[in-house]
Amino acid sequence: MTNHTTTNSGAPVGSDQHSQSVGADGAIALTDHYLVEKLAQFNRERVPERVVHAKGGGAFGTFTTTNDVSMYTRAALFQPGVETELLTRFSSVAGELGSPDTWRDPRGFAIKFYTSEGNYDLVGNNTPVFFIKDGIKFPDFIRSQKRLPGSHLRDHNMQWDFWTLQPESAHQVTWLMGDRGLPSSWRHMDGFGSHTYQWINAEGERFWVKYHFRTAQGHDTLTQAQADQIAGEDADFHIRDLHEAIDAGNFPSWDLSVQVMPYADAAEYRFNPFDLTKVWPKSDYPLIPVGRMTLDRNPGNYFAEIEQATFAPSNFVPGIAASPDKMLQARIFSYADAHRYRVGTNHAELPVNRPHTETNSYSKDGAMRHGYRSPEQPVYAPNSFGGPHADAAAHGDDRGWQNDGELIRAAATLHPEDDDFVQARTLVNEVLDDAARDRLVSNIAGHVSKVTIPELRERVLLYWSNVDVVLGRRVAEALPPIAEPRTSLVGEPAPASR
Repeated sequence: MTNHTTTNSGAPVGSDQHSQSVGADGAIALTDHYLVEKLAQFNRERVPERVVHAKGGGAFGTFTTTNDVSMYTRAALFQPGVETELLTRFSSVAGELGSPDTWRDPRGFAIKFYTSEGNYDLVGNNTPVFFIKDGIKFPDFIRSQKRLPGSHLRDHNMQWDFWTLQPESAHQVTWLMGDRGLPSSWRHMDGFGSHTYQWINAEGERFWVKYHFRTAQGHDTLTQAQADQIAGEDADFHIRDLHEAIDAGNFPSWDLSVQVMPYADAAEYRFNPFDLTKVWPKSDYPLIPVGRMTLDRNPGNYFAEIEQATFAPSNFVPGIAASPDKMLQARIFSYADAHRYRVGTNHAELPVNRPHTETNSYSKDGAMRHGYRSPEQPVYAPNSFGGPHADAAAHGDDRGWQNDGELIRAAATLHPEDDDFVQARTLVNEVLDDAARDRLVSNIAGHVSKVTIPELRERVLLYWSNVDVVLGRRVAEALPPIAEPRTSLVGEPAPASR
């Protein structure tokens, strides 16, 4: 194997240091194709960053099913004793690619299982709920958490305006403003599938499930002061922590359990079980152990294996299907579509995204298409030339609730406890202890202190009083007066008329 520099086409390079020049004045010759190649490649060595979950890191590992849940699903990876290779990516939600890892933000928790039946992607967060329950609101929500269009600054007025106009956000914002809004590392936080999914067993019986990954390292969080200090000293703190831990042989693990709801329970449950802003009480549906995930290999190249990794809730396998969760339905489209735009039409052919099983797809052509079965492969179905054909027996009847009109209607009606504040109130009063409630008040007040519109601040206080009257009063008492009131969300002069 040679060790000399070559062009991208494999030809030897004469110099890494000097471009070709013509004459005494040193004018560069356009025929220096290696110089042109280097500069052109450099201009194109980035792909667009993710609009959401831009900043993150990850590692490879395995999932081992240690318990028998075959009575709930026939999915191959969840059969007893099966070991499945995987990639896990952790991330922050709102920050851009260069943002500090320790900003207060939900954390992404995405897993790609390379199963014997194709790739299964579970795309979740470190919280079991989310800010909204309908995907039509998602672009507006994310824009409210990003930057103002004129000044390009992040803005607390914009954030709280959206949150208080969407009371369904109360449960997630309470999680965010509490201790779990600042995990000490990715290794020391839990992960959740968040959405409700469907499992189908070998007999065709259906169940509703929620995924819970509990960290085996122990749950640990940062104080606001610690997070602020780290943000100024090491913006890549969480990326560094995961990489160095695995490099040292300290392989992090998470234990997976699921909550299982009988299919028929959904229509009559006391709140909509497909509402992403709600959790199922464990007293109703206890955790059932499934197995353990362990990460033991760092990526060899961050860009190739993490930045270009694509996770999509549309990647199901037999025995696992969707639910009437409106946010999940929207994500099934939007995630895969984002990957086609960001990485490319054939992103699934990249090694990090390629299934570890044979693919017999009729997807055709597009930029960077390189795989094919044979020169005579048919490009349409059905065909008479031996091309692949659909196999209902292999796929199974996983169409799920789509044909169950009664369930769809029931999921859209108001259940007795479909209140936007009830679970946030339970979290504050029955889950948090006194010290955690004190920190919650401090965190909320610190964040809301940057809200500079008086009417908006009043709405924020009403929002928290709806969660809990005492909490709302304590936040009000902890807030300093508004120093320089603003009268608009944009806070910038209107463009001059022409």
